Amino acid sequence: MSVKLKALLKSPWVFHLSTGSCNNCDIEILDCLTPRFDVERFGMVLVGSIKHADVLLCTGSVNRKCIPKIKELYEQAPKPILVVAVGECSMSRGMFIDSYNCPVPLDKIIPIDVYIPGCPPKPEAIIAGVAKVIEKIKNSKLQK
Repeated sequence: MSVKLKALLKSPWVFHLSTGSCNNCDIEILDCLTPRFDVERFGMVLVGSIKHADVLLCTGSVNRKCIPKIKELYEQAPKPILVVAVGECSMSRGMFIDSYNCPVPLDKIIPIDVYIPGCPPKPEAIIAGVAKVIEKIKNSKLQK
C-alpha cells in the first residue's frame, strides 16, 4: 500500500466545494463537525485548498458557470483524489432538473466515488458516506 493511501486511512483531508446549493447540505456538513457527531474522530479535517485535499466533497446543483471551475479544481487536486457527491442536487440536480442553468449532474463532469443521497442528507448519512470512503480506500485497486 502506498504511503499516500496509508495516510488517507488515518486522516483524510477534505475540501468542500459548493457548486450552487441552497446551503442545506452545507449546514449538515457543518453539523458533522460539531461535538455531537464529531466526524473528526475519523481523522477528517476540512482544508482550505484543493492542493492539500484527499477528498473533494461536492454539494449543490452544478450550474453553467461552475462547470469550468469544477474541472479546474479537479485537475489541481493531488491524485488519487476521492470525490463525494452530497445531496440530491449534486447527484441528479434535484429540484433543478428542468432548469436551463443546470445542464448536467456532477458525475457527467468529474468521476464520483461515493454518493450520499438525501435532501439534505442527515449527518448520520454523511458519516456513513465517510465510512464508505475509508472502506473504498482500504479495498482500492490503487493499493497495488
